[in-house]
Amino acid sequence: MTLISRIKNVLDPLKSPSKEQLKDALVKLNIQLRDFDDLPKPTLGKPYNRKLLFKNEEIEMLVMNWSQLECAPHDHGHSHGWIQVLSGTSLNTVYEMSGTSLPAELFQEYHHQGKYFYAPKKAIHKMQASNQTDLITLHLYSPPIKGMIVYDLKKCAACIVADDCGAWWPDEQIQKVKEFQLKKDS
Repeated sequence: MTLISRIKNVLDPLKSPSKEQLKDALVKLNIQLRDFDDLPKPTLGKPYNRKLLFKNEEIEMLVMNWSQLECAPHDHGHSHGWIQVLSGTSLNTVYEMSGTSLPAELFQEYHHQGKYFYAPKKAIHKMQASNQTDLITLHLYSPPIKGMIVYDLKKCAACIVADDCGAWWPDEQIQKVKEFQLKKDS
């Protein structure tokens, strides 16, 4: 059975899956790096390149191959999900948001190959490959991500990005759905 058929068999039946159901599906799939014939190559000047593996009305699954750049702080819109580290080590920075102020860094954590970590709805984080490792991650979200907000801490700005934009400040105006200014915490 192909990887895509395995994924479809496990994910297609899920309807509005809970945190536990999403993780159970990811564990059941038991996807390993060796399951991929053609990983996307990291994109020059971007933190990662991604490949959509599965998407329906309820769920989306992507694999991401990371460069050595960090992504911007971002949320996942109204989605929640799990991230699995297939290769390398991820440095994940978690932020707290209060009102219209800039997100404030709460803590950083390392996730090594084989680890899973949860991304709650509206939680803000950023990721990067740690210690020059070749980071490859698997992402499972429900519902598919829409309305992701990306933060630019230097510009004191945030932007709702188009669905085809990753977790970085958009290069093209067409990828900016809505941009707004934030306040520096005093």
